[in-house]
Amino acid sequence: MTSESPEPIHADRLWSDGHWTARVIKNEDDDGWAVAMHLDGGAEPALVGPWTMGRDKKNPKPLDTAAFNTLVKTAKEVIRRSEQQLHAQLNKNLSVTVNGQRIRVVMSIVPDEEGATATLSAHDELDEELARVPVPPTFRLNVDSAQAWIASGFERPR
Repeated sequence: MTSESPEPIHADRLWSDGHWTARVIKNEDDDGWAVAMHLDGGAEPALVGPWTMGRDKKNPKPLDTAAFNTLVKTAKEVIRRSEQQLHAQLNKNLSVTVNGQRIRVVMSIVPDEEGATATLSAHDELDEELARVPVPPTFRLNVDSAQAWIASGFERPR
């Protein structure tokens, strides 16, 4: 390990590889235990889930390599799905046929604390951009609005 990478931790209730940290915590909602997975010391856990009780039915089962690896895999999947969902919310696209030509219309929203911006673009079958205009982030992209925009000669929608 380099001096910049933290040393791995392999304790019963705390396990870390320098990128991910699993911490077994008391579940405040009942008598059980939970595990929280943090990425690179992030403030919020990427994953929180129930954790298995030990043989004494009071204390949690100790963390081990196999459990940690499974938790890392699951946490990565949660992050990936969250990123996919955000991408889908910010990027909409559909295809319409106008005068026998297939046109793909894309709306991309760029979030910003001071005010999101959005663009509407049209692409032909070879993915050549035909037009690009700014639109309000509240613009509703659907088949009717896409066809109306194309029919207007790609004028900026109001």
